[in-house]
Amino acid sequence: MAMFRDQEEAEAPQPLAPSLVMFTHCDRDIYSCSVPQQCPVCGQIPVSSWELEKAPVSIPNPFVNAHREKCSFVVRPTKGRFLGGYDGRSDLHVGITSSKGIVHHFNETGTHKDVTGWEQCVSVPLVPPDQYALIHQWDSYIEEFSRNEKWLPHRYNEKDHNCYTYALMFINSLLHLQEKKTFTKEEFTERFVLPRTRRASKYITLCHEVSQHYFYIVDHPRSDGLA
Repeated sequence: MAMFRDQEEAEAPQPLAPSLVMFTHCDRDIYSCSVPQQCPVCGQIPVSSWELEKAPVSIPNPFVNAHREKCSFVVRPTKGRFLGGYDGRSDLHVGITSSKGIVHHFNETGTHKDVTGWEQCVSVPLVPPDQYALIHQWDSYIEEFSRNEKWLPHRYNEKDHNCYTYALMFINSLLHLQEKKTFTKEEFTERFVLPRTRRASKYITLCHEVSQHYFYIVDHPRSDGLA
């Protein structure tokens, strides 16, 4: 049985996550919610001078509704949402979704099963969709795992026995059953979590700038060679 998918599946935009587009004009990459009638740099009609590589492209939304995600590691701010207040420094909370999108997680009051509240998350899918046997057993595995006394409220420690401990120990327990290599926190974070949270951070910046100024404009990287 295989685990982990390095590539995320495409998701429809989630509520409260604006659609963003990027187009190139005046040697600038211009981000906005839609293509304007006039270029904000020169005032010309941008479509009249587009080459194929400068045409508008949609910016993928990195956030998903965890309750629509099967068998995934999910991340959200401990308080609030990524869009609309997250400052990049506040605490994050993680959990594991069941095959039905119920989020299992651990905090100072013990283990929990949430059917709402994780609608805007970063997700790391853990099981390929064709691994039917593992998906079928997933819910019973996590239910049994969560009953362990390790996850009683008094065992919680913010630094070294927390939500991340719970999620990673569950993942490693399944890898161990399959006689596969397990992950340290640093390995799992570097390989699976950081690439997604970095994309999310860039998207948050874009959304903030566009919401404040209607556009976010940066120099277009030059691709020509040396003269």
